Amino acid sequence: MTEPLRRGIVLVGHGGIPRDFPRDRLARLKALEGQRRGSGAPPTHEEMELELSLRHWPRTPETDPYRSGLEALAAQLQSLLNGALFALAYNEFCAPTVSEAVEGLIAAGVKDITVIPSMFTPGGSHSELEIPAILEDLRANHPSVTIRYAWPFDLTQVAGMLAEQLKRFQSPAT
Repeated sequence: MTEPLRRGIVLVGHGGIPRDFPRDRLARLKALEGQRRGSGAPPTHEEMELELSLRHWPRTPETDPYRSGLEALAAQLQSLLNGALFALAYNEFCAPTVSEAVEGLIAAGVKDITVIPSMFTPGGSHSELEIPAILEDLRANHPSVTIRYAWPFDLTQVAGMLAEQLKRFQSPAT
């Protein structure tokens, strides 16, 4: 008898900069990123260290309300997933990264992973370019694992969700 396929879900959020991260360190990181993008060179050791420090900065709901909000969404989503293993990831500024979250599920024995971003609209570099490139690398490194990307969203469904939300805030017709 074969073992059932273990499914996993990764919810990816954008990530936010904690309010108490030192501004001088953030400015230096942004300057190094700008230099790298302008030159096409790989990240410097200093840039990688600053990014790692930012991603692993201690966070609270007060210092990073975005993270708290995404965690609340994740808890709601996870309760609807029929026992699939679940991970949360961030495109930038926070840990874990998309790669780290997917690798964690693979290490737990998951062979079928679906990655879904919290970014609904087309046109964003994170959802259209960066996340797909990361997933291509992961697929190449783990050919025995199925890795899907649940994007783009059906804009009719997104519009319907937004219309329902608007109804909650409209005054009754007179």
